[in-house]
Amino acid sequence: MKSHGTGLPPWDFHECGSGVIIEHGALVFHPETLSIGDDVYIGHYAIVKGYYNSRMSIGKGTWIGQHTFVHSAAGILIGEDVGIGPGARIFTSAHDLNQESHLAIMKRPLQFAAVEIGDGCDLGVNSVLLPGVKLGRNVQVAAGAVVTKSFPDHSIVAGIPARKLAHQHSMAETRQ
Repeated sequence: MKSHGTGLPPWDFHECGSGVIIEHGALVFHPETLSIGDDVYIGHYAIVKGYYNSRMSIGKGTWIGQHTFVHSAAGILIGEDVGIGPGARIFTSAHDLNQESHLAIMKRPLQFAAVEIGDGCDLGVNSVLLPGVKLGRNVQVAAGAVVTKSFPDHSIVAGIPARKLAHQHSMAETRQ
């Protein structure tokens, strides 16, 4: 692993592949819960927040942009060759608005749901993935989209909340 800045030594991670770059100013919490594949890039001032009782896996060839925030309270699986644009946000927990309504929202119980991002996906600049979202392979999430539900392989999604705009055609579909 190398870094253009502060970085972290590879022995702090559960697993760390070769060619990993962690840029100056990036913060990694609970690195012992993170598995990072070969040739992963984590940009300047990104926050990768592992969690003491969950796992985060970042597949080989993944690019995580500057100022990105990834919070793995319920676990995150990021596939191979995923692009995560600058400023993107990925959350796996939220306060339960249906419980204990007499309490301030910040004092209500948390709900946890893992996030899965399939191989080859691309999350646009400032996009947001909320707890429980599962993206199939090669899903394109538009810049600024807020993804509140799961989408299948080859979807193109945009908006607040995100909705499916189109379906990319795979090579197998094109031949039929």
